[in-house]
Amino acid sequence: MVVGEFERHLRVERGLSLHTVRAYVGDVGSLIGHLERAGGEGLERLNIVLLRDWLGEQHEAGKARATLARRAACARVFTAFCHRRGWLANDPGLLLGSAKAGRSLPAVLDQEEAKVALNSTGVDGPGELRDQAVLEVLYATGIRVSELCGLDVDDVDRDRRTLRVLGKGSKERVVPCGLPAMRALDAWCIRGRPLWIRDGTGPALFLGVRGGRLDQGTVRRIVHTRLTAAGVTDLSPHGLRHSAATHLLEGGADLRSVQEILGHASLGTTQIYTHVSIERLHTAYRQAHPRA
Repeated sequence: MVVGEFERHLRVERGLSLHTVRAYVGDVGSLIGHLERAGGEGLERLNIVLLRDWLGEQHEAGKARATLARRAACARVFTAFCHRRGWLANDPGLLLGSAKAGRSLPAVLDQEEAKVALNSTGVDGPGELRDQAVLEVLYATGIRVSELCGLDVDDVDRDRRTLRVLGKGSKERVVPCGLPAMRALDAWCIRGRPLWIRDGTGPALFLGVRGGRLDQGTVRRIVHTRLTAAGVTDLSPHGLRHSAATHLLEGGADLRSVQEILGHASLGTTQIYTHVSIERLHTAYRQAHPRA
């Protein structure tokens, strides 16, 4: 019952993504299992010692710092939720610290690789038109794969060349979209999408072959297939998001604008791309300067 109520809280009240909800529910299941193994009967036995023991057990099992940081964050959300519901007399999560997750620099395409990857195959079937539009939109806007799959036809503003995107926490934002991406979208919507519409298709912008809304797994396959065929760095759709942000900064965009485009809640999240740009600058310097 507790886990079910917590899941509903995350999904309905906090509006978290399905991926985050699934991860947090799994973390809470692990925490409750640890509590039971420690001889606890009921949530009232959950305290800061047990929370730290649980995280220590995860650390000894070799879990990554990012995983430990997420599980600590989940524990704080869970104990606060239980305290508000009256299931815990005190909130032990308030005493729980968390080491910052180590951040590795994301893999990105360079600008020449992006041009090669986005070159149209020239095939005019609905699948090729859709795949080209998917790639163009991901790179042009830097939106998340979940945001791309959630787009509806009416979210495209062709006059302003923007997309209306529903991001994390059900926060809506408007993202600029370049002319090549808009042309690819028009080609898909005019010559491709109508061929895949079925009864009950609905307003989804991107469709699968059976007329349903395009799923995230298919988007990942599209990106992998196209990048591999182009002979460039093989990335996930999130890698195209990283590439878009990096190229924006390399082109002179300010950090705050990139934050708004990506939909980051914190500027600190966006700042990783400045490190990517600096690292690429160092690489170019070492390759080009005779006394590097």
